[in-house]
Amino acid sequence: MKNNLSLTKDFWNNRYIESKIGWDVGVITTPLKEYFDQLNDKTIKILIPGSGNSYEAEYLFENNFLNTYVLDYSEHALNNFRKRVPDFSESKLLNNDFFDVQGKFDLIIEQTFFCAIDKSRRSEYFKKMNDLLKPNGKLVGLLFNDSLNENHPPFGGNESEYKKYFETYFNTKVFQPSYNSIESRCGRELFMILNKK
Repeated sequence: MKNNLSLTKDFWNNRYIESKIGWDVGVITTPLKEYFDQLNDKTIKILIPGSGNSYEAEYLFENNFLNTYVLDYSEHALNNFRKRVPDFSESKLLNNDFFDVQGKFDLIIEQTFFCAIDKSRRSEYFKKMNDLLKPNGKLVGLLFNDSLNENHPPFGGNESEYKKYFETYFNTKVFQPSYNSIESRCGRELFMILNKK
């Protein structure tokens, strides 16, 4: 379904400037924190697309994962991150459209990004994720299991819909209701670990 909303850089910058960022909870969420805490190899190359204020990247940086790339369409969001984490490598801050990004990563993190892209590009999102991952790479994170909005982000969805999009590009290791969501998202999230085909 195509909507008439133009999800441009200006659109996303204005959301941050006007503090219309209801998805931003001000900290790393529990499911991702617990996932990161069990990773042993701190040299892996990680991408966080649609990172926003990126508390995830801040947490990884503080825990010596120094090969993390932060991507957002909003320069304002990246500036917020720069102020909080001034020692983060400038070369790893990417102010690009996700669909134009190049490179290969071991791990890509999904946290309220998929729900922000135009619904007509959902299959393309999973194709691009597959393209960006190295062999044996993983797409890990959370998707909303909730209807949410139809005419503006965040756009919702459900388990069966998502599977239609990703089964061409990924093998499923974990795709189930998140047991450790933050309170405001409890019962409304699916946690996924998808392996590149």
